[in-house]
Amino acid sequence: MICRCCGRHICHVFLDLGASPPANAFLGKEDLERAEVYYPLRAYVCSHCFLVQVPEATAAKDIFNSNYVYFSSCSEAFVRHAANYVDAITPRLGLNEGSLVVEAASNDGYLLQHFKAKGIPCLGVEPSGSTAEVAKAKGIDTIVDFFTNALAENIVATRGHADLFVGNNVVAHVPNLADFLSGIATLLKPDGTATLEFPHFLNLIRNIQFDTIYHEHFSYFSLHSIGEAMRRNGLFIYRADEMPVHGGSLRVYCAKAGSARAVDASVERILAEEVRAGLDRIDTYTGLQGRVEALCRNFVEFLCRQKDKGAKIAGYGAAAKGNTLLNYCGIKPYLIDFVADVTPAKMGKFLPGCHIPVYGEEKIAEFRPDYVVILPWNWEKEIKDRLQFIEAWGGRFVTVIPKLTVTDARGAELAT
Repeated sequence: MICRCCGRHICHVFLDLGASPPANAFLGKEDLERAEVYYPLRAYVCSHCFLVQVPEATAAKDIFNSNYVYFSSCSEAFVRHAANYVDAITPRLGLNEGSLVVEAASNDGYLLQHFKAKGIPCLGVEPSGSTAEVAKAKGIDTIVDFFTNALAENIVATRGHADLFVGNNVVAHVPNLADFLSGIATLLKPDGTATLEFPHFLNLIRNIQFDTIYHEHFSYFSLHSIGEAMRRNGLFIYRADEMPVHGGSLRVYCAKAGSARAVDASVERILAEEVRAGLDRIDTYTGLQGRVEALCRNFVEFLCRQKDKGAKIAGYGAAAKGNTLLNYCGIKPYLIDFVADVTPAKMGKFLPGCHIPVYGEEKIAEFRPDYVVILPWNWEKEIKDRLQFIEAWGGRFVTVIPKLTVTDARGAELAT
């Protein structure tokens, strides 16, 4: 494999998760009679720039299309996160009705709707037709395409340069990293800013967040590795904020090379933290496999013990990360009866690989499970708040990452 940041050959395996179907390739009932395509899910680390990455087993166009089922607005917490960002960045950059905001992977308008409400001109770029149509229905101008340098040139020619470029949880999904980042440099005004949010790789290592690895996530960034990629493509990071969202993310503020923006102390502070954690040493990256295997064995053994006792077990949240966990652990419907979700596009479908059925949230009250396994652990509090009603029959919550934990509905930790 060739590193998509520095172009060198990669020989170090970071994590081998076997083979699985694409994490968001949900199945209809008729699909259960057909063979599924499995791809190797193996992450590598570059020993030069330390970017962790997976090969492009499936083309991005085959993932982000009119059948894409992830709608950002289904998470109330994430919509609030977006609204808070807009409220903070607008005065910081002095955005107004004469500005232009462009967001890549704008999804269903979960973020740009807040700029639109302030009267700030905005443009979404979203390759998934399913989510783009929802954004358009909200009155948000949206280009149905991938963000590339060529598209950036077209936007500049037709609409002018942007004051702000937003990329939330998108840079990890980009197979051609250089083209994407150079497109940001092309699009921005000389004094413009780009903000990118992505899960901080440091937390993946510390908290065994291996389930965030799946085929549509091509890269996994530390501040060091994203900074190196930007330097090679005409950008630099002038500020970095640590965010609690998605299990611990970074929001980096970037400017074009040559900009007069001063580099904030936050950048050096986080880089120093990464060095202390060993992210500048290859042995740090190659030591995770055993920890992941032990975690998964513990989870499977727990499910088997409870099922032997006659327990009813449901999952909550038909998330991509959950599909990585379930498929790597080899979990089938005889261990988890079903998964509940609030996304209409997922209801009535089956999880890829493990073929566990997906129902609406109301199935929890009907089935009255003894255990509810929270698969998108990054929204644990939000989910527990929604499902407080399981206390009525003594239901318990289970989370797997960073360790197997069982709690009652009031949050008291129980024995596993």
